[in-house]
Amino acid sequence: MGAPDIVVICVYFLAIFGIGLYVGRRQESLESYALGNRSFPWWAILCSIIAAEISAATFLGTPGEGFALRNYTYVQLGIGTILGRIIVGKLFLKPYYDYKVVSIYEYLEKRFGITTRRWASATFLLSRVLASGTRLYFAGILLVVAYLAMTGQESAGQAETVVIYILALTFITIATAVYTTLGGLKAVVWTDVLQASVLAISILTTIGFLFFSIMGQGSFSDAWNYIIATISDTSQNPYGRENLQPWAVFDWGTTGRGFLEDVRNILGSEYTLWSAVLGATFITMATMGTDQDMVQRMLAAKDNKSGTRAVIISGLLDVPIVLVFLTCGMLTFVYFVHEGITPPKEQGQVFPWFIIHCLPAGVRGLLVAGLLATAMGSLSTALNALATTATKDWYVDVFRPQATQQQKLRAVRVFTAFFAVLLIVVGAVTSWVVVMNPSIRILPIALGIFGYTYGSLLGVFLLGMLTKRRGSDAGNVLAMLTGFAVVALLEVGNQCFDWLPIAFPWRVTIGTLATFSVGLLFPTRRSA
Repeated sequence: MGAPDIVVICVYFLAIFGIGLYVGRRQESLESYALGNRSFPWWAILCSIIAAEISAATFLGTPGEGFALRNYTYVQLGIGTILGRIIVGKLFLKPYYDYKVVSIYEYLEKRFGITTRRWASATFLLSRVLASGTRLYFAGILLVVAYLAMTGQESAGQAETVVIYILALTFITIATAVYTTLGGLKAVVWTDVLQASVLAISILTTIGFLFFSIMGQGSFSDAWNYIIATISDTSQNPYGRENLQPWAVFDWGTTGRGFLEDVRNILGSEYTLWSAVLGATFITMATMGTDQDMVQRMLAAKDNKSGTRAVIISGLLDVPIVLVFLTCGMLTFVYFVHEGITPPKEQGQVFPWFIIHCLPAGVRGLLVAGLLATAMGSLSTALNALATTATKDWYVDVFRPQATQQQKLRAVRVFTAFFAVLLIVVGAVTSWVVVMNPSIRILPIALGIFGYTYGSLLGVFLLGMLTKRRGSDAGNVLAMLTGFAVVALLEVGNQCFDWLPIAFPWRVTIGTLATFSVGLLFPTRRSA
C-alpha cells in the first residue's frame, strides 16, 4: 500500500480513538457504561445497529457471494429481517423497558426464575464468544492479502499464513478493546456512527470505480450492455456453482421431483423464499431480540418508541445495503473478465484480492478503513455486551451483590479485556481451521454458528412473552437442552448418514420450535 493509503488509515484510527475517548469520559456507574444513561437519539442507535450488523464477514463474504452466484437470491433473506425486526420492536422491547433491565436476561428471572436467567446468560456468553471470535478471522483476510502483496509473494505456507492472521486479529482486537474499555457504550455508539459513514463511502466509491473502469472510453450504454452480457454468461463459472442462475432474485426451492424432494431441497437450501419468510424471521428475532449485543444499544435509546423506530428502520435499510454489496461482487466479476484476471482459488479472497491489487491508492486505503470499521464496529459491541452480561448476571448477582459502583465499573472493564483475549483465541483457532480447509465458505460459518444455541434462547423468550402461565425454571432448562439437541442431532445425522440436510437459516427455527414446544409442557409455578 502507498502513502495515500497509510494516511487515510491513520486518519481513520485517529478519529476513532478521538471520538471514543472523548464521548466516553466520566463513567459513573455500570448503567452509564452499559447503556450510556439511555440518552441516545434513535438515528445514532440506527447507525450503531448497522455498523455492528455489517461485520467483516458481510463486508467480504457478501461480495464473494455476488461474484460466485451472480444473482440476488441472498436478498430474499431481507424479507425475514424486516418481519423479525417488526416483531422485536413490537413484542420484545416494551417488557425490557418496563422492567428497566441492564442485562436482558434479567427479564427471564422476573418471568420464570433465576435458573432460567443463568442458563440463558451462559448460552449467550458462549455463543457470542464463538461467533464473534469466528468473525475475527474474516477481518484478517484483507491484511493477509496485503502482506503477500507487499512482500511480493503469490502465496505463503500454511504456518506462515496462520501467524499473519493471528497478528492481524490481535492488533484489531486490542485497538478496539482500548476505546471500548475506557468509553463504554457511548464510545461504541458514536464511533459506530463514524464507522457506518466510512463503510457507506468506501463501498459506493468502489462501485463507481468498477463501473467506470468497465466503461473505459466507451459510452454508458455500451458498458451497461457489456455488464448484462457478462453476468448472464453461464459458461464462465470459476467456482463451479451448480445450476447457476444469473440475475435471479426469488427461488422457491422446488425441484419438480415430488413433494418430499422439494421439502428436502428447501430445508437444505440457504436462499429460498421459504428460508426468507420463515428461517430469516426466526434468525432475526433471535439475534435482534435475545442477544444482549444487539438489544443493549436499543435499550440505550431515550424510550421504547425510539428503540423500536431504530430497529425497524434498520431492517428496511438492510435490503438496499445487501443489494449494494451483492452488486459490488457482481461488478467485480465483470471487471475480472474485462481485465482478463484469474480469480483467486478461494472465493473468500476475491474481494480482498481486488482491493489490494486493483484499486488505486487512496481508494484502497478507504476500503481498508471500511473493512476495519466493520470489524471494529461489530467487535466493540460484542465486547461491551459480553462484559456487561458477565458483570451484571454473574459478578454482581452471584458473587458480589453489595459491590459499589466503582467496583462494578472496574469489573466490567476487566471483563472487557478478558473477553478480548478469548476472542483472539477463538479467532486464531478459526484461522487455523480455514487455512487448513480452504474450501470452507465464508457466510455460512459466520451465520450458521448461532443456529445451534440461539433457537434455545429465542424459544424460552417467546415462551415468556407469548404465554402467562406456561414455563418453569426446571422445564425451561430441559426445553433449552432439547432445542440444542434436536439441531445438533439433525446436523450430525446428515453429516454421518445423509439424513435430511438442514441449511443454516433453518437451524434457529427448528431449535426455537423444539424449545417452545417442550417449555409449554410445564406450568409456571409462581405469578409472572
